Amino acid sequence: MNDLLDIPADPEPSSSEVQHLFVDEAGTPTLFHESGKPIADTFGCSRFFILGKLEVENPPVVATALTELRQRMLADPIFAGTESFKPERKKTAIAFHAKDDLPEVRVPVFELLRSFGSQLRFYAVVCDKLKLTETESAKRAKEPGYRFNENSVYDALMRELFGKFHRLADRYEVNVARRGTSTRNEAIRVALAHAEQDFERKFGFRRSSPDAWKITVFRSKEAPCLQAVDYFLWALQRFYEVKWDVKTRKKALDPTTGLVIHEDRFLRAMWPQVGEVHDLHFARAHGTFFTAREPLTLDRRFPPPKGKKKKS
Repeated sequence: MNDLLDIPADPEPSSSEVQHLFVDEAGTPTLFHESGKPIADTFGCSRFFILGKLEVENPPVVATALTELRQRMLADPIFAGTESFKPERKKTAIAFHAKDDLPEVRVPVFELLRSFGSQLRFYAVVCDKLKLTETESAKRAKEPGYRFNENSVYDALMRELFGKFHRLADRYEVNVARRGTSTRNEAIRVALAHAEQDFERKFGFRRSSPDAWKITVFRSKEAPCLQAVDYFLWALQRFYEVKWDVKTRKKALDPTTGLVIHEDRFLRAMWPQVGEVHDLHFARAHGTFFTAREPLTLDRRFPPPKGKKKKS
């Protein structure tokens, strides 16, 4: 496997020879407070950690379309003066980021991504941190000196994401979003090397030679296609994570049903471009795979308690 680079080369269109993949995350792998108290699924800490990859058939075309859309918005008086469009805020003014973008921005971005149809294909692995907390807490009880490493969750999901039988190619251009101030280049390289070993062990052959994998780690603002995978991840995260009441710091409840609120409309809109979502801790021993044949729906993943009906 090649050494990792910080500056990506100009991509070429995807084909059977080369596959362009863009990788990012949603949520955090945090399980415990500094005091050692479990905090997953509490106010300010996600219940789920998600790693996703977007297969892009023609990165230059997608990048140009996203850049031109953002430039048109920058020139539009309707967005002038809004916080996210102020350059000093370093948000939508420099790159799309679904969490920071205005609702009026998200809709045309989603529309643009949907217009590419099968040229974009999204895959994800989802970790339920409540389940992982149980496992890690048991390790801590058994081994008093044991310390949980958040990076191990990211690396495990990277291995899961790339160890599956997805579309094959002769070469793989893997573009990974930088995590905080560290690129963790070597850890990502090792995780992908392990994923290739997992693939060979499961399916009996190698996908390609080790030097067929080129991995680049850089900031989302430098790669519009990373901004695209961020939008897919945001849609998936909105499905999994419940809404919180900022004032009470409690989970928001639907006033009609009294149930916690999940938002599935964005994921439903993007589902035709989803290849697979592997929910690692749901239902079966090795998790559940949601695909076109078995879609990820609220009724399937978060059925209401017996005796309660969801709002129609």
